[in-house]
Order: sequence, then structure tokens, then C-alpha cells
Amino acid sequence: MAFTSRLLSRSKQMTQLCGGSSCSQVILKKERAIPVRFFAKEAATQALAGDEMLKSIFMDVKTKFSAAIAALKQGEKITIAPEDPAAVAHYAKVMKTVREKAGLYSESERIDHSIEEETEDILDVRTYLETVKELATQDHLFVDDGAEAMMMEALEKVEKEIKKPLMRNDKKGMGLLMAEFDKINKKLGIRAEDLPKYEEELELKIAKAELEDLKADVLEAIETQRKREEFKHEPPVDVKSLDIRNFL
Repeated sequence: MAFTSRLLSRSKQMTQLCGGSSCSQVILKKERAIPVRFFAKEAATQALAGDEMLKSIFMDVKTKFSAAIAALKQGEKITIAPEDPAAVAHYAKVMKTVREKAGLYSESERIDHSIEEETEDILDVRTYLETVKELATQDHLFVDDGAEAMMMEALEKVEKEIKKPLMRNDKKGMGLLMAEFDKINKKLGIRAEDLPKYEEELELKIAKAELEDLKADVLEAIETQRKREEFKHEPPVDVKSLDIRNFL
């Protein structure tokens, strides 16, 4: 059950697993492209109050958790072999199916949602960009390679041209800024059509990290069991032969 809880807890764990610079590059490549919809203002959903809100959250989590457990049980066998690219790819595929059936976010979707949620009330572009950078830093995803500086320079250029702070609902000004961002993306070798590839790379890195975590947990459990008198003479267990569906 602890394993299942870990698989379903995406937000905090995944940001810790993706602390390396290569993983950060994948996310930042995706975020630097900055889809126009991030700047568009949407009507906020009506908030629930008190116990009703807590009940709604609890039921939502319970429903998704149950759906994920069912999907894992009904899915294909997961081979615990983080050193095998084929096993990692298969694990990522299985977990994608689980997330889809349970209505859970992928890591890329979680990042998108987090940005949208944290910036929905921000009116000006400068604060928006600073907030996105802050979120990336908090999640250990920020890489200071000069791209953010170029984006702020582009914003300053546009604001100098329009002679006022750039607001997110300024269509003409936003058009000028997006044109500048396109130049930055081209300079960095980032293409909008490559975003799905970046997302896939991210999910594979996460899948490998999860399998490494799972393998470490399993090996620790096996070693603990072998120390017990009744299991001392049992033959060693091959981690790859285990089927986690039997433990859910």
C-alpha cells in the first residue's frame, strides 16, 4: 500500500526526483515556449466553503485512489528493472494508462496546472514571469543558463516600445512579446512541435527514478526478511520476477 501511495503522490515526490539539471532542462524547455493560453485570463471556479470543500476534496482523492488501484491490478506486469530502457518505457506506459483511468495529472500537466493556478490573478506580464521563475526554483527546476534573462530583456524591449507596463490582456503588446519569445526559442533551439518529445523525455526520466526507488525498497524488504530465522535458507529472490499486482 505504501508503494501505491507513492505512485499516486505526484506533486512533491516528482519535483524531488527531477532535481537534476538534465531533467530541469526538459521542463524549462517546455515552459520557455510559454503557450499563449497561460497569459489568457479565465473565470475562476466558485469556491466551496468549509466542510463541503473538505468533503469534496476527500471524495475526489478517494475516488482517484481507488481507480488507480483498480487500474494497476488490471494492468500489465511491471518489471522492476530501472537499468533496462525497455522496462522503463513499459513502466511509463503502464503508469500513463493508470493516470488516464484515474484522472490523475502527468508531471507535465501538473506543472501546467500549478502555473495556471498560481498565476490566474496576476495582471501584468512581469509579475507573471517572476512568479513562474519562483515556482521553478521552489520545485528545483530552475536552471540559470541565461534564458530567463533574455525573456526579461524581451519584456523590457516591448514595454519600452509601448511606453507602459505590459498587461496580460493587452493583445497587441502580447503579440509583440510572443514574437520576441519566438526569436529566443529559435536561438535556444526550441521548437513548439518538439514539446511532446520533451514531455516524453520527462516522463521517462520520472519512470526510471520511480523504478530505482521501488527497486531499492524491494531489496531492503528482501534483505530484512532474509535476516529472519525462518527465511535464512530460502533461495535469493530475483527482483525482476516479482509482480507488484500481487501486493496491492
